[in-house]
Amino acid sequence: MTERYDCHYCKESLFGKKYVLREENPYCVKCYESLYSNTCEECKKPIGCNTRDLSYKDRHWHEDCFKCFQCKRSLVDKPFSTKDEQLLCTECYSNEYSSKCHQCKKTIMPGSRKMEHKGNSWHETCFTCHRCQQPIGTKSFIPKDNNNFCVPCYEKQFAMQCVHCKKPITTGGVTYRDQPWHKDCFLCTSCKQQLSGQRFTSRDDFAYCLNCFCNLYAKKCASCTTPISGLGGSKYISFEERQWHNDCFNCKKCSVSLVGRGFLTERDDILCPECGKDI
Repeated sequence: MTERYDCHYCKESLFGKKYVLREENPYCVKCYESLYSNTCEECKKPIGCNTRDLSYKDRHWHEDCFKCFQCKRSLVDKPFSTKDEQLLCTECYSNEYSSKCHQCKKTIMPGSRKMEHKGNSWHETCFTCHRCQQPIGTKSFIPKDNNNFCVPCYEKQFAMQCVHCKKPITTGGVTYRDQPWHKDCFLCTSCKQQLSGQRFTSRDDFAYCLNCFCNLYAKKCASCTTPISGLGGSKYISFEERQWHNDCFNCKKCSVSLVGRGFLTERDDILCPECGKDI
Protein backbone atom coordinates (compact mmCIF):
# COMPACT_ATOMS: atom_id res chain seq x y z
CA MET A 1 0.00 0.00 0.00
CA THR A 2 1.51 3.35 -1.11
CA GLU A 3 1.86 6.10 1.57
CA ARG A 4 -0.20 9.23 0.85
CA TYR A 5 1.71 12.38 -0.20
CA ASP A 6 -0.56 15.42 0.33
CA CYS A 7 -0.28 19.23 0.08
CA HIS A 8 0.83 20.58 3.45
CA TYR A 9 -1.82 23.32 3.28
CA CYS A 10 -4.96 22.02 1.48
CA LYS A 11 -4.24 18.33 2.19
CA GLU A 12 -5.12 17.31 -1.39
CA SER A 13 -3.11 14.47 -2.83
CA LEU A 14 -0.05 15.48 -4.82
CA PHE A 15 0.13 12.14 -6.59
CA GLY A 16 0.86 12.79 -10.28
CA LYS A 17 0.87 16.59 -9.76
CA LYS A 18 3.53 19.33 -9.68
CA TYR A 19 4.41 20.53 -6.24
CA VAL A 20 6.92 22.81 -4.47
CA LEU A 21 8.95 22.03 -1.36
CA ARG A 22 9.28 24.76 1.25
CA GLU A 23 11.04 24.03 4.54
CA GLU A 24 10.74 20.32 3.65
CA ASN A 25 6.95 20.58 3.34
CA PRO A 26 5.25 19.92 -0.01
CA TYR A 27 2.72 22.39 -1.42
CA CYS A 28 0.55 22.16 -4.50
CA VAL A 29 1.32 24.94 -6.99
CA LYS A 30 -1.95 26.74 -6.28
CA CYS A 31 -1.42 26.85 -2.52
CA TYR A 32 2.26 27.79 -2.81
CA GLU A 33 1.53 30.72 -5.13
CA SER A 34 -1.31 32.04 -2.95
CA LEU A 35 0.78 31.72 0.21
CA TYR A 36 4.33 32.62 -0.83
CA SER A 37 4.51 34.16 -4.31
CA ASN A 38 5.81 37.73 -4.58
CA THR A 39 3.69 40.41 -6.23
CA CYS A 40 5.09 42.05 -9.37
CA GLU A 41 5.81 45.78 -8.94
CA GLU A 42 4.69 46.46 -12.51
CA CYS A 43 1.52 44.44 -13.12
CA LYS A 44 0.63 43.78 -9.45
CA LYS A 45 0.01 40.09 -10.18
CA PRO A 46 1.63 37.18 -8.35
CA ILE A 47 4.89 35.88 -9.74
CA GLY A 48 4.16 32.20 -10.21
CA CYS A 49 6.39 29.17 -9.98
CA ASN A 50 6.68 28.84 -13.73
CA THR A 51 8.18 32.28 -14.33
CA ARG A 52 11.43 33.94 -13.34
CA ASP A 53 11.28 36.22 -10.29
CA LEU A 54 13.61 39.22 -10.65
CA SER A 55 14.28 41.22 -7.48
CA TYR A 56 15.97 44.51 -6.58
CA LYS A 57 16.00 46.02 -3.06
CA ASP A 58 13.14 43.81 -1.79
CA ARG A 59 11.00 44.56 -4.86
CA HIS A 60 10.00 41.92 -7.40
CA TRP A 61 9.08 41.76 -11.09
CA HIS A 62 8.03 39.19 -13.68
CA GLU A 63 10.79 38.74 -16.23
CA ASP A 64 8.57 40.33 -18.92
CA CYS A 65 7.72 43.26 -16.61
CA PHE A 66 11.32 44.16 -15.78
CA LYS A 67 11.57 47.08 -18.24
CA CYS A 68 12.88 50.65 -18.52
CA PHE A 69 10.20 53.10 -17.38
CA GLN A 70 11.02 55.44 -20.29
CA CYS A 71 11.76 53.36 -23.40
CA LYS A 72 10.12 50.08 -22.22
CA ARG A 73 13.10 47.99 -23.29
CA SER A 74 13.86 44.90 -21.21
CA LEU A 75 16.41 45.36 -18.44
CA VAL A 76 16.97 41.63 -17.92
CA ASP A 77 20.71 40.98 -17.53
CA LYS A 78 21.47 44.65 -18.40
CA PRO A 79 22.83 47.53 -16.30
CA PHE A 80 20.20 49.97 -15.03
CA SER A 81 19.67 52.89 -12.65
CA THR A 82 16.75 54.07 -10.52
CA LYS A 83 15.18 57.47 -10.07
CA ASP A 84 12.19 58.03 -7.74
CA GLU A 85 11.87 54.20 -7.51
CA GLN A 86 11.51 53.90 -11.30
CA LEU A 87 13.79 51.60 -13.30
CA LEU A 88 15.71 53.28 -16.12
CA CYS A 89 18.17 51.89 -18.63
CA THR A 90 21.59 53.56 -18.57
CA GLU A 91 20.89 55.52 -21.75
CA CYS A 92 17.54 56.94 -20.60
CA TYR A 93 18.92 57.80 -17.17
CA SER A 94 21.89 59.59 -18.74
CA ASN A 95 19.74 61.56 -21.19
CA GLU A 96 17.32 62.58 -18.47
CA TYR A 97 19.46 63.15 -15.38
CA SER A 98 23.19 63.03 -16.09
CA SER A 99 25.30 66.16 -16.45
CA LYS A 100 26.19 67.47 -19.90
CA CYS A 101 29.81 68.28 -20.66
CA HIS A 102 30.37 72.05 -20.86
CA GLN A 103 32.88 71.51 -23.67
CA CYS A 104 31.48 68.82 -26.00
CA LYS A 105 27.83 69.09 -24.83
CA LYS A 106 27.55 65.28 -24.63
CA THR A 107 26.24 63.35 -21.63
CA ILE A 108 28.66 62.44 -18.86
CA MET A 109 27.76 58.80 -18.28
CA PRO A 110 27.15 57.56 -14.73
CA GLY A 111 30.29 56.09 -13.21
CA SER A 112 32.67 58.03 -15.48
CA ARG A 113 34.98 60.61 -13.95
CA LYS A 114 33.96 64.23 -14.34
CA MET A 115 35.39 67.61 -13.41
CA GLU A 116 33.22 70.35 -11.88
CA HIS A 117 33.76 74.10 -11.44
CA LYS A 118 31.21 76.85 -10.67
CA GLY A 119 28.19 74.74 -11.60
CA ASN A 120 29.62 73.39 -14.88
CA SER A 121 30.79 69.83 -15.58
CA TRP A 122 33.31 68.36 -18.01
CA HIS A 123 34.49 64.95 -19.13
CA GLU A 124 37.95 64.49 -17.68
CA THR A 125 39.43 64.53 -21.20
CA CYS A 126 37.44 67.68 -22.13
CA PHE A 127 38.64 69.74 -19.16
CA THR A 128 41.69 71.19 -20.89
CA CYS A 129 43.79 74.36 -20.83
CA HIS A 130 42.44 76.87 -23.36
CA ARG A 131 45.98 77.72 -24.49
CA CYS A 132 47.93 74.43 -24.65
CA GLN A 133 44.87 72.12 -24.92
CA GLN A 134 46.39 69.66 -22.42
CA PRO A 135 44.06 68.03 -19.81
CA ILE A 136 44.20 69.91 -16.53
CA GLY A 137 43.13 66.95 -14.39
CA THR A 138 43.77 67.63 -10.70
CA LYS A 139 46.40 70.32 -11.33
CA SER A 140 45.86 73.94 -10.35
CA PHE A 141 44.19 76.18 -12.93
CA ILE A 142 43.08 79.80 -13.30
CA PRO A 143 39.74 80.79 -14.93
CA LYS A 144 39.64 83.88 -17.17
CA ASP A 145 36.96 85.12 -19.60
CA ASN A 146 34.96 81.85 -19.37
CA ASN A 147 38.07 79.82 -20.22
CA ASN A 148 40.38 77.78 -17.99
CA PHE A 149 44.17 77.97 -18.12
CA CYS A 150 46.85 75.82 -16.52
CA VAL A 151 49.10 77.97 -14.33
CA PRO A 152 52.15 78.02 -16.68
CA CYS A 153 50.01 79.11 -19.66
CA TYR A 154 48.20 81.76 -17.62
CA GLU A 155 51.50 83.22 -16.45
CA LYS A 156 52.85 83.31 -20.00
CA GLN A 157 49.76 84.97 -21.46
CA PHE A 158 48.29 87.20 -18.75
CA ALA A 159 50.32 87.56 -15.56
CA MET A 160 52.14 90.86 -14.94
CA GLN A 161 55.85 90.69 -14.25
CA CYS A 162 57.38 92.14 -11.11
CA VAL A 163 59.51 95.22 -11.85
CA HIS A 164 62.15 94.00 -9.40
CA CYS A 165 62.56 90.24 -10.01
CA LYS A 166 60.92 90.03 -13.49
CA LYS A 167 58.90 86.95 -12.44
CA PRO A 168 55.10 86.65 -12.92
CA ILE A 169 52.77 87.96 -10.22
CA THR A 170 50.00 85.35 -9.85
CA THR A 171 48.50 86.38 -6.50
CA GLY A 172 48.46 89.62 -4.54
CA GLY A 173 51.09 92.12 -5.55
CA VAL A 174 51.59 95.86 -5.07
CA THR A 175 51.29 98.71 -7.57
CA TYR A 176 53.70 101.60 -7.09
CA ARG A 177 54.05 104.38 -9.65
CA ASP A 178 51.83 102.35 -11.99
CA GLN A 179 54.26 99.43 -11.90
CA PRO A 180 53.64 95.93 -10.43
CA TRP A 181 55.71 94.42 -7.62
CA HIS A 182 55.56 91.23 -5.58
CA LYS A 183 54.87 92.08 -1.94
CA ASP A 184 58.13 90.34 -1.03
CA CYS A 185 60.03 92.48 -3.55
CA PHE A 186 58.60 95.87 -2.53
CA LEU A 187 61.15 96.78 0.16
CA CYS A 188 62.57 99.89 1.81
CA THR A 189 65.65 101.01 -0.15
CA SER A 190 67.60 101.45 3.08
CA CYS A 191 66.60 98.82 5.68
CA LYS A 192 65.06 96.26 3.23
CA GLN A 193 61.93 95.78 5.32
CA GLN A 194 58.71 94.99 3.42
CA LEU A 195 56.70 98.14 2.71
CA SER A 196 53.37 96.49 1.86
CA GLY A 197 50.76 97.35 4.50
CA GLN A 198 52.71 100.22 6.08
CA ARG A 199 53.18 103.92 5.36
CA PHE A 200 56.14 104.84 3.17
CA THR A 201 57.43 107.69 1.05
CA SER A 202 59.93 108.12 -1.76
CA ARG A 203 62.89 110.20 -2.81
CA ASP A 204 64.43 110.17 -6.30
CA ASP A 205 61.98 107.34 -7.25
CA PHE A 206 63.25 105.12 -4.42
CA ALA A 207 60.81 103.99 -1.74
CA TYR A 208 61.64 104.28 1.98
CA CYS A 209 59.88 103.39 5.20
CA LEU A 210 59.15 106.49 7.30
CA ASN A 211 61.88 105.74 9.84
CA CYS A 212 64.60 105.45 7.22
CA PHE A 213 63.38 108.47 5.26
CA CYS A 214 63.32 110.65 8.37
CA ASN A 215 66.75 109.49 9.53
CA LEU A 216 68.28 110.01 6.09
CA TYR A 217 66.59 113.12 4.74
CA ALA A 218 64.33 114.88 7.25
CA LYS A 219 65.47 118.10 8.96
CA LYS A 220 66.17 117.88 12.68
CA CYS A 221 64.24 119.81 15.31
CA ALA A 222 66.41 122.62 16.79
CA SER A 223 65.06 121.75 20.25
CA CYS A 224 64.81 117.92 20.54
CA THR A 225 67.12 117.10 17.56
CA THR A 226 64.80 114.31 16.30
CA PRO A 227 63.71 114.33 12.62
CA ILE A 228 60.77 116.45 11.47
CA SER A 229 59.02 114.30 8.88
CA GLY A 230 56.39 116.80 7.76
CA LEU A 231 54.37 113.78 6.58
CA GLY A 232 50.69 113.17 7.17
CA GLY A 233 49.93 116.84 7.75
CA SER A 234 52.15 117.20 10.84
CA LYS A 235 52.97 120.86 11.51
CA TYR A 236 56.32 122.47 12.21
CA ILE A 237 57.83 125.95 12.60
CA SER A 238 60.65 127.23 10.38
CA PHE A 239 62.77 130.33 11.16
CA GLU A 240 66.12 131.37 9.71
CA GLU A 241 66.99 127.88 8.43
CA ARG A 242 66.03 126.28 11.71
CA GLN A 243 62.96 124.10 12.28
CA TRP A 244 61.01 123.01 15.35
CA HIS A 245 58.20 120.55 15.98
CA ASN A 246 55.08 122.52 16.96
CA ASP A 247 55.27 120.97 20.42
CA CYS A 248 58.93 121.93 20.74
CA PHE A 249 58.56 125.63 19.79
CA ASN A 250 58.56 126.89 23.37
CA CYS A 251 60.25 129.66 25.37
CA LYS A 252 63.65 128.45 26.59
CA LYS A 253 63.08 129.92 30.08
CA CYS A 254 59.37 129.56 30.95
CA SER A 255 58.49 126.82 28.40
CA VAL A 256 55.34 128.62 27.23
CA SER A 257 54.34 127.70 23.66
CA LEU A 258 55.32 130.36 21.13
CA VAL A 259 53.22 128.94 18.25
CA GLY A 260 51.29 131.85 16.75
CA ARG A 261 52.91 134.39 19.13
CA GLY A 262 55.72 136.87 18.88
CA PHE A 263 59.16 135.78 20.16
CA LEU A 264 62.74 136.95 20.56
CA THR A 265 66.00 135.14 19.92
CA GLU A 266 69.10 135.02 22.07
CA ARG A 267 71.82 133.18 20.17
CA ASP A 268 70.30 129.67 19.63
CA ASP A 269 67.46 130.15 22.10
CA ILE A 270 63.95 131.50 21.54
CA LEU A 271 62.22 133.49 24.26
CA CYS A 272 58.75 134.85 24.86
CA PRO A 273 58.56 138.70 24.99
CA GLU A 274 58.24 138.58 28.80
CA CYS A 275 61.38 136.53 29.36
CA GLY A 276 63.29 138.43 26.67
CA LYS A 277 62.52 141.96 27.81
CA ASP A 278 65.77 142.22 29.76
CA ILE A 279 67.93 141.23 26.79
